[in-house]
Amino acid sequence: MSASDTSQPLKAAFWMVGAIVSFSAMAIGGRAVAAELDTFELMMYRSFIGIALVLGFASYFGTLGDISRARLGLHALRNLSHFAGQNLWFAALTMIPLAQVVALEFTSPIWIALLAPIFLAEKLTLLRILVAIMGFAGAMIVARPDFSAIEPGIALAAGAAIGFAGSAIFTKILTRHERITSILFWLTVMQAVFGVVCSAYDGDVAVPSMAVAPWVLLVAVTGLAAHFCLTTALANAPATIVMPLDFARLPVLAFIGVWVYAEPLEWQVILGAAIIFGANYVNIAAENRRLRHATSPET
Repeated sequence: MSASDTSQPLKAAFWMVGAIVSFSAMAIGGRAVAAELDTFELMMYRSFIGIALVLGFASYFGTLGDISRARLGLHALRNLSHFAGQNLWFAALTMIPLAQVVALEFTSPIWIALLAPIFLAEKLTLLRILVAIMGFAGAMIVARPDFSAIEPGIALAAGAAIGFAGSAIFTKILTRHERITSILFWLTVMQAVFGVVCSAYDGDVAVPSMAVAPWVLLVAVTGLAAHFCLTTALANAPATIVMPLDFARLPVLAFIGVWVYAEPLEWQVILGAAIIFGANYVNIAAENRRLRHATSPET
């Protein structure tokens, strides 16, 4: 039985719900600390806390032995891609409206759909292309970005999407050989090193105040939880199935704005959310049908 035949899209969708919730909470925390910490400092503190959390949980669950040095080069590529994407994303937030940043970020599944056949040998079907396009269209309807004025922030946000796509591709490759504990350990360790180097480059490293410290902790915990959920999802289904699910994060953030910040609920949010969830439902249902057909006695 091939790896693709062991795909569990419903299980992957469950873990992506956890990733979406965690990424959304991390975004709220990240905005709260922006006044005191730059992106490199935030990534540095987040990674140091993450190291402690990974080692603590690994010790508790007896998975310290899963940490391997066998594929450090691949870990480095994965973490450089993510570190670059995350910092470009935070930098874009300070230059252009959030709606534009988020809309451009959601071009990432399209990059994954194009790159997965090359790096992951995943089949690029017409349905998967249409799902990626529909999901992006739904995200654009929700965000309604104004691209009439091209700014550097737009280029940074577009670069962030490519960085996140590369991170997902390399994560999927790693899940074929590495345990999740090992992936998360090298994620936190390598990005802590990147954060220290970039933060200390100018000789001035800010220390978070007591008011901001809880938000830094929130970013660290939810960031690690998000990567755990995302990595688990990628271990259970193809990247072209998993990543379009992340489009659901945009309407989730929009509804959080309504409930938490009393922002108006516009019809475009509902329409965009319906398109996003509809596209993902079709994608997952089609994968389930394919798997049932592949494992049926008649085949």
